[in-house]
Amino acid sequence: MDLSSLLHQLTLPPSSSSSSSSSSSSSSSPPEKPRPPQLPPPITEVLARLQEKLIGAEDEKASDVLIGQAEQLFRTADPDWLFRPDPANQAALVAVASALIGRAALPLCEPDAPPPASGYRDVPERARPVCSALAALLVRLGRCQSEAGGGASRSLLHAVAPPCFVFAVTHLQVAPWTSPASRQAAAGLQGALLRAGRWRDPAHFLMGDEEEGEGTSRGMLGGVLDVLQPQLNKDTWQRSEAVKFVFSSTLLQVSRPALSPHLPRLLPPALLLSDHYRPENCMLGVRCVHHIVLNTLVLSCLLDLLLVLEKPPASLAPARPPRKPCRHDDVLRLLLTHMEAESKVALRRVYATALPLYIDRMGVAVCRHLRRVERVLLGYLEVGDPPDETSRLAALTALQRTVEVAWPRMAGRVCVLLRCLLRLLLDVSSDCEPTAAARQQLMEQSRVCVALLDRCAHTQLQSLLQQVDSSCVSPDVLSCLATVTMETPR
Repeated sequence: MDLSSLLHQLTLPPSSSSSSSSSSSSSSSPPEKPRPPQLPPPITEVLARLQEKLIGAEDEKASDVLIGQAEQLFRTADPDWLFRPDPANQAALVAVASALIGRAALPLCEPDAPPPASGYRDVPERARPVCSALAALLVRLGRCQSEAGGGASRSLLHAVAPPCFVFAVTHLQVAPWTSPASRQAAAGLQGALLRAGRWRDPAHFLMGDEEEGEGTSRGMLGGVLDVLQPQLNKDTWQRSEAVKFVFSSTLLQVSRPALSPHLPRLLPPALLLSDHYRPENCMLGVRCVHHIVLNTLVLSCLLDLLLVLEKPPASLAPARPPRKPCRHDDVLRLLLTHMEAESKVALRRVYATALPLYIDRMGVAVCRHLRRVERVLLGYLEVGDPPDETSRLAALTALQRTVEVAWPRMAGRVCVLLRCLLRLLLDVSSDCEPTAAARQQLMEQSRVCVALLDRCAHTQLQSLLQQVDSSCVSPDVLSCLATVTMETPR
């Protein structure tokens, strides 16, 4: 079926640059000039008409014909016409995809009263052609992305991908509304989606690449939650049997650190499920909540919770016998364990940013963990985090707080810490990756740390700093060290 036939069936005849001539002409008339090529109508008109017909189809036969026409349009239309870079065209394409999905929508049910299995009898047969039509759209979008100037098709793909993903996951479930054939079609749709956006698997589709840049993939979790959100509040989540499975399946594939930014949208539905009286819903909700706890960085929240359970160690007056370890010690010990083992840059930043808060809360009681704190800080100061150097700056802040509260115990650690700080100053002075602001902050905070260590050593470091060979270091480092040696001892 060519495009003109398809447009004719949609009652949208192609337009031409001149009116057609009369069908009756005399034999003596001069030969007709070649007619100008017929141009298709604007794609937004075609998509709007197709959406209208899909929504208004009254029987399954008419619906199947329209779904086939949509698939034919996606397969054969000129991509420059079909994927014209225009916000109105993008909205119209998403509307058609939603109308297609609506043709295989599950019947709504009353709260606590799922529809009988007979209510799902026709859903698998309706889902198969919809999967085929959506897959055809995604295949064309994927091909256009690989061509020069594929930015418009990439934007379109990101717009239609979330509803297609939700539809595919809905019909991948082994459930009363699916059959082996419909599950196979849904798997094909999901595969076409992943290939179109060069996502490795559903988890990569949801989270994207950890570092953004040229050639990386963007995560679609936010868009998927936009699709699911209207069905996930306390008044609507029980109207669809599928939404809880789609939500849980999506959530359980997302791990840290990608989960944390979406916590306000993920936790309420999980709590709704866990609070339900039906055991299967309750267990599913508990599993979701457990996953959230394991994969969400709630370090600052733990500090607030600990205040409810016990007094902070820093607020306790010296007591006899000596202070006993408490829950704050357990949490700090766990934090240090994770910091030592973590290699992901994003998580190292979060852990390092939280550590100064815990040291402030512990106060002098941090001395119980001093050896591990020192080992963690040395490791974080040795590894760069350009361009903003968030991890190193937070580690320097934590070192300052530690020296300030545990200064009687620092004399034996001055040499090790000083060597680390001097190496840091040398690295920063010769490294072009950090921003100018980050480089300045690193040097200033390193200077403060050296000054604090000098006071712990009763100014014995000043004579050592004055012996630094000026031919081996940059003027910036010499200037930084000079400010330490010129400071008046306290």
